[in-house]
Amino acid sequence: MAKKGHRPSKAAPSRPRFYGRHAVLAALANPERMVRKLWVTREAMAGLDVPSTLPVTFADAADLARLVPGDAPHQGMVAEVDALEDIWLGDLIAQGEGDRRPLVVLDQVTDPHNVGAILRSAAAFDALGIVTQDRHAPPESGTVARSAAGTLEVVPWVRVVNLARALDEIAEAGFWRIGLSGHADKTLGETLGGERIALVLGAEGEGMRQNTEAHCDQLAKLPISDKVESLNVSNAAAIALYAVATRG
Repeated sequence: MAKKGHRPSKAAPSRPRFYGRHAVLAALANPERMVRKLWVTREAMAGLDVPSTLPVTFADAADLARLVPGDAPHQGMVAEVDALEDIWLGDLIAQGEGDRRPLVVLDQVTDPHNVGAILRSAAAFDALGIVTQDRHAPPESGTVARSAAGTLEVVPWVRVVNLARALDEIAEAGFWRIGLSGHADKTLGETLGGERIALVLGAEGEGMRQNTEAHCDQLAKLPISDKVESLNVSNAAAIALYAVATRG
C-alpha cells in the first residue's frame, strides 16, 4: 500500500566523505548512518572507539588532505559514508504532533555552508527539521557535515520534489507558514502567535520565489537597521529560530 504524505525525492546513491572530528564522530555515533571506511592519523585515533568491522586506514595528515577538497580542515579524520535514508514529510510532521517545534523550509538555498549552518541552528533551537527541494539544495557532503558541526546526524532533513505542494501539506498539518522577506510590512515578532510555525527562507540575494511566497500565510521581516541591506540566510534563520523559541 502506498504511504500517505508528500513522497521524499529519490536522489542517486552516493558516498560522501566527511571530515573533521565533529562530523566524523557524530556519523560514527548515529545508528542510522552507515560508515564504510575511516582514514585517520594515529594521534586522532588515540582514545577513539570504532566498530571492529569498520575498515580503518592509518595515514599522515598530508595523505588525508588529498582525500578532502582544497584546504578543508580534516583534523586527522576522514570517513566515507552512505547518505541517510529518505524521510517522509508526513512522518516528520507526525513526530512534532502536540508540540510547537518549528519547521524550517528552504527555497533554493544551494550553498552547502549555509545549509550546514542552518542545520546547526535548527539543532540549537530544537527545530522539528528542515525541508528543501531536491533539485535546488546541496546533497549530503563533507562541507555540509563540517558546517553543521555534527548536527547533520540529529536534525531530520526532508527533500521534496515540489516545494509548493509540501507547503500545502505543512499548512494542512496546522502550521502557520511565515516567509521571511525584506519587503514585508510586519516584523517577525509581530506575526508570531501560538500556532505551530514553519519558517520559509529563500536564497540570499534572490530571496523566495514568487510561487513560494504565494504559499505562505504571512510575510515578515527582521528588524535590521538600514546600515545593511540584508543578512546571510543562515544568520537570518538563526535569528528567526531564536524569535520562535522565545515567543510568549
